[in-house]
Amino acid sequence: MNKGEVYEVEIEKLTSYGKGLARIDGMATFVDNTCVQDKLKIRITGVNKKFANATIEEIIKPSQYRVTPFCPLQKVCGACQLQFIDYNYQLEIKRQIVQDAMHSIGGFNINIPKTIQSPQIRNYRHKIQYPISQTKNSKRILAGYYKPQSHEIVNIKYCPIQPEICDKIIEFIRDNALKFNISGYDEKKHAGDLKHVVIRHSDKNGNCLVTLVINGDKTFDGLNKFAKELFSAFVEITGVSVNFNPKRTNVILGNSTQCLCGKDFIEEEICSKTFHIGADTFFQINPKSAQNIFYYIKEFIKSECKTPDILDAYAGISAIGICLSDVAKNVVTIEENEKSVELARKTAKLNGIKNIEINGGDAGEFLSNEKRKFDIIILDPPRKGCSVQSLDYARKLCKGHIIYVSCNPATLARDLKYLKEKGCKIKSIQPFDMFCHTYHIENVTIIKV
Repeated sequence: MNKGEVYEVEIEKLTSYGKGLARIDGMATFVDNTCVQDKLKIRITGVNKKFANATIEEIIKPSQYRVTPFCPLQKVCGACQLQFIDYNYQLEIKRQIVQDAMHSIGGFNINIPKTIQSPQIRNYRHKIQYPISQTKNSKRILAGYYKPQSHEIVNIKYCPIQPEICDKIIEFIRDNALKFNISGYDEKKHAGDLKHVVIRHSDKNGNCLVTLVINGDKTFDGLNKFAKELFSAFVEITGVSVNFNPKRTNVILGNSTQCLCGKDFIEEEICSKTFHIGADTFFQINPKSAQNIFYYIKEFIKSECKTPDILDAYAGISAIGICLSDVAKNVVTIEENEKSVELARKTAKLNGIKNIEINGGDAGEFLSNEKRKFDIIILDPPRKGCSVQSLDYARKLCKGHIIYVSCNPATLARDLKYLKEKGCKIKSIQPFDMFCHTYHIENVTIIKV
């Protein structure tokens, strides 16, 4: 097999990164924008000893699961990789991705149940992060998502997976930023003012918090005036902030944020609890699906024990712990982000919750020094999963169940394998569709210690 050669293949399955898998003389070959049962003519774009990559030359016979994407930019925008596949089959693909990870990485022979679908599959995304750039000749401001495997911005004027008001706000920024001498960011030269626009939208009341991420460490007159103009243009905007990120980095938000107009948070409601969400606060982008997960965890706890002691590690703004507080004797949370800890304490006070102890600091260090035992321990780590030390501490501190919430099947499988080797029992794994039309999948695993 050589680069440039053309073959006819049929796609066997989709991988964890949404690529279609075909085999040519036993060689695994990965093809973008494909679906199971697609019969294709493909061209090889790269070959190594273990696998090859290819692109579609022709769809000879489309899969029965192919549909027309409801977004006209699906093929060029990198945000919704699976939108051309029937939604019910997307759920099956995600179930298979989890099952494959559990088998190949974890060594588990376990049947994964059907993925629980998102209550919304359009307008579900309530956090929008658009990179900003500027055209070389016409100097137009561009805002949108990147094309797949590139940093070329697709200038998006309508995105059906996010609330319509977000499109209007972005359009206002695109049309008016230059009037206030705010330039778009040039990534190659590390020049220009506006790097990103981040919008938090409340599913509860439709309000928005807008954050302008700039390539600098202080505000300026044009930015201040533009923030006021933006704030007054939309009744839905409750606050405009600036985030300072002068570093040459792929990280969107810098360490410092300043509110320029209005409030520095929006309100969201999950499980009848009200949350304050800031510009740089971690909170699930799909509140309705997050609520499904929290209720699922709550129902399991209610079925297992009355008024348990609960530890919520990697807690963010303690959303899970706060939602579980009404079925717990005591809840202890730990989170290293100081702003999230501050918001969690305000949220607990706002909701009149008195049986919660909110701690700031590294989860691993906290667990290593903790002496109390807990009936339930919640682990909700970032994509990289948990350290071995954190898993060991959680296992030693738990006298009942660990509930592991994960957005990465690969690191979840790795961590579950370790826990099983240490004598824990994996009771169930339930996938939830948090990120519709993408290959990402959230899982809740119940582990008996």
